[in-house]
Amino acid sequence: MKLPSRLAVLLAAAVVVTACAPQTSSNSSSDKDEKTGTLRVWLFQEVGNKPKEKVVDSVVAAFEKEHEGAKVEVEYIPIETRAQRVKAAFNDPKSAPDVMEFGNTDTAGYVKDGGLLDVTEEFGDWSESKDTDPTAKQSVTVDGKIYGAPFYVGVRALYYRTDVFEELGLEVPKTMDELATTARAIRAAKPELYGLVVGGAYTYGAMPFVWANGGEIAEGKGGSYASAIDSAAAQKGIKAYTSLFSDDNCPAAKCAGMGGNDTVTAFAAGKAGMAIGGDFSHTAVEAGKVKGKYAVVPLPGVKTGSVAPAFAGGNNVGVLKSTSHRTLAVELMEQLTSKKTQGSMFEAMGFLPTFSDVRQQVAAKEPYVKPFAQTLSAGTKFVPASPAWAQIDSSLVLPTMFQEVISGKKDVAAASEEAAKKMDDAFGTIG
Repeated sequence: MKLPSRLAVLLAAAVVVTACAPQTSSNSSSDKDEKTGTLRVWLFQEVGNKPKEKVVDSVVAAFEKEHEGAKVEVEYIPIETRAQRVKAAFNDPKSAPDVMEFGNTDTAGYVKDGGLLDVTEEFGDWSESKDTDPTAKQSVTVDGKIYGAPFYVGVRALYYRTDVFEELGLEVPKTMDELATTARAIRAAKPELYGLVVGGAYTYGAMPFVWANGGEIAEGKGGSYASAIDSAAAQKGIKAYTSLFSDDNCPAAKCAGMGGNDTVTAFAAGKAGMAIGGDFSHTAVEAGKVKGKYAVVPLPGVKTGSVAPAFAGGNNVGVLKSTSHRTLAVELMEQLTSKKTQGSMFEAMGFLPTFSDVRQQVAAKEPYVKPFAQTLSAGTKFVPASPAWAQIDSSLVLPTMFQEVISGKKDVAAASEEAAKKMDDAFGTIG
């Protein structure tokens, strides 16, 4: 996803600030804190990984130059097989890396498994951490302790066809009600298009409707989460989203099985007037038939002028508890996630920075970032910081709920109550 523009000014201005991590090894499973030797790093293999490698190589070269006797070996692992690799690493410290990248929804599970190092003190002492986006910081926090540093963040907003809106004389929707009305107006005038393309398997496209209506996925913290998906407010949001699966917008027969990638693909191919897509969808849309004929705005909330809360996805970088190079590993984590590195990663891969100030600078230089930055500034949401979330997500609890409503098998109340029961079972079993 190499972006055409360069952020030379930003990258020159964003100086890496590295602080030596204090030797607080009380929570490490290793009694060593070696200052020389080899540090192993696992990062995710991206589609078109070369630009990422170039940025990382630069960080590694600078780190090795600053630390005589220290070497860094980086391995890029497939995202789809990360679960097996990480589990094996936790079970066999000798095969484990010192530092690794992980999805932000994986944090709680990895902490429960005892694999991640508590870096609360080091993160607090790191001068750059004060500018970390609050939701990004939440994604590395479990029970008040910090287990890594945010690497990048991703959110979704509303993509719409400027040519279709101009032709039909439509205004950009300012509320969720207007969004539904506009979607149906597009479908009525152009039946070959979906109005707003939606997906029954698109959890993070659906959740803003729940959150905007005052609902939550779950409530509580730590091991005491309880599902809230069957609350009155959440049910109102579920109804608003599932009502869009209709012949006058996005027919259930076509859209019930769609996931997020399917909806973005449909929009990019010119088959929809609107879609809910991420900043990470920009490259795909630019490569599609709608290039030059679309714009992006924050997804509207319930009230005029409000923004629907979006899920703050993204990845983190953490240190494994088994490391024998604690001080070096924590400093390498900080350099891999620093302001300078995140600015470079945006230029190379399009990853949105987790630092508020760097993100503002990026948005000023790349216009397409602005609506996503606005969405982040308006306030985002995150999944329950519970190891049970991985099971809930992989078991498709929420997509099943949406699809049962869409198909007419269950009403909103019955479907949400069943989903809540499954979630509570997971919370009760796993914590």
